[in-house]
Amino acid sequence: MYEQKPWLKHYGNVPHTINYPRVTMYEALAQTAQEKPDSLAYDFLGYTSSYCQFMTEIDRCANALAALGLGKGDRITISMPTSPQGIICFYAANKLGAVSSMIHPLSTAKEIEFYLNVAKSRFALTLDAFYSKFKEVQSSTPLKTLILARIPDYLNLFKRIGFNLTKGRLIPKVPHDPLVRWWADLMRGTYAEAPEVKMDTDDLAVILYSGGTTGVPKGIMLSNMNFISEGKQVSEWGKLSDADSILAILPIFHGFGLGVCINACFMGGGKSILVPTFTPETVADIISSQKPSFVIGVPTLFDALSRNPKMQKADLSCLRATFSGADSLPRPVKERFENMVKKQGGNIQLLEGYGLTEAVTAIMATPLGGYREGSVGIPFPDMLAKIVKLGTIEEAAIGEEGEICVAGPAVMLGYLDSPQETADTLKRHADGKIWLHTGDVGTMDQDGYFYFKLRQKRMIKSSGMNVYPAQVEELLYKHPKVRDACVIGVPDEAQVQAVKAFVVLKNPADASPETEKELINYCRDQLIKWSCPRSIEFRNDLPKTLVGKVAFNVLEKEEIAKCEATGK
Repeated sequence: MYEQKPWLKHYGNVPHTINYPRVTMYEALAQTAQEKPDSLAYDFLGYTSSYCQFMTEIDRCANALAALGLGKGDRITISMPTSPQGIICFYAANKLGAVSSMIHPLSTAKEIEFYLNVAKSRFALTLDAFYSKFKEVQSSTPLKTLILARIPDYLNLFKRIGFNLTKGRLIPKVPHDPLVRWWADLMRGTYAEAPEVKMDTDDLAVILYSGGTTGVPKGIMLSNMNFISEGKQVSEWGKLSDADSILAILPIFHGFGLGVCINACFMGGGKSILVPTFTPETVADIISSQKPSFVIGVPTLFDALSRNPKMQKADLSCLRATFSGADSLPRPVKERFENMVKKQGGNIQLLEGYGLTEAVTAIMATPLGGYREGSVGIPFPDMLAKIVKLGTIEEAAIGEEGEICVAGPAVMLGYLDSPQETADTLKRHADGKIWLHTGDVGTMDQDGYFYFKLRQKRMIKSSGMNVYPAQVEELLYKHPKVRDACVIGVPDEAQVQAVKAFVVLKNPADASPETEKELINYCRDQLIKWSCPRSIEFRNDLPKTLVGKVAFNVLEKEEIAKCEATGK
């Protein structure tokens, strides 16, 4: 069925295929800069850079990095918020043929040690506030050069003074250390022109990491072509141009933030509005002042924005499209956000997309104006998708549940130093193509629209029946007393797993055995009995992953620990 690509009839003015330049990411960006030199590439808290200026910054950084000894095949760990230094260094390293290993700036010293060793990074870039964590692990890693940046490097005088008087004065002073080089000094220096490096479009360019919440994080190896193709696909999907801007709230250590909000934006010549830290208040201010065309994020972000008083007063007529990904979008969150936007002069739908870091990020989305209830959309140009029967490579029938598999130019090279895990995930099918087995359960309808059900690891087996946590959460979200919900399976002698819900109430004072009973009965009225929670625990908040998704596996681990402690 996938060979017939039934989704193509829903493409509208999106091309069925794209001619990708067989170049590096740096060269693809240079092509955009050549076509639109005076268009703005990014805005960082009021500091702006045109594409021409951006390329000059990248070239200067590349010359400095080359002078420090960074060259083809070397690895540089970038541990930065969404900021000019992070993205300038990312493309500068690519110009030199080096590989960027992207990690969370709030990583612990132990995590930094792991990432530096697994990537074999001799170089790293981070903020001055995180110097001590890198210094702590220097002796047990390959690290030889630590470049330190400061947030005020790209702030105007007024904002710089404000930062130094508040957050800046809380940052410990960095002692003199031969390990350290300062970003501002490097960018002011004079260096020989970095030699031209031959790097193939299919060479390893970036290492991103899986969440690691259920074990050791896996390094995901991505090529220049992976990023260029995914970027061009997103750009064509949204018809990005230099008249558009994307709010880059999502962090650059994550494929969604780096692949869509940064690289795809640059592939289309748009402006990326860099947001280093997220709070609903700061984002509301930025949306009011910057008026972005696109806001892209995770469900919790849109939920927070829809509840924010500043957003409820902002002019939102600027929005051309909003997309939610990385987690299931509860219908109440979608409706609440759309209603708020409508009241504030906008006319958009909050559409869903689907992707995974093993294919950079988003590789399918709902067409603009093509919303379909419960669907994550249709594949992007040149991406193939199909449903296979669980545990096989055999294609499932239309509407039949199975594993989502994808193929195409955005699919990763493999997992870093993990040949067996790579072989388990990238499989050659009967058509001769290499397919990425996502581990996600879904269906496809006859029009080629895909429906994400859950991560295979999230499926609850209760009394031998499949329970879908997202379905139960969706229902709980609709209850007037519920603000947030997460459903997991907990060990149970009789049922193997029993369904348990963790709920954040709009009014914490409502937490009581009576409310628990009310919510359980509410589920029983609308769900088959084995899908209903047997118990509900009320919380003030739910644990979140680094990108703002509800960390269901943290709750699972807590429950397992409780069972072990009580001997159940």
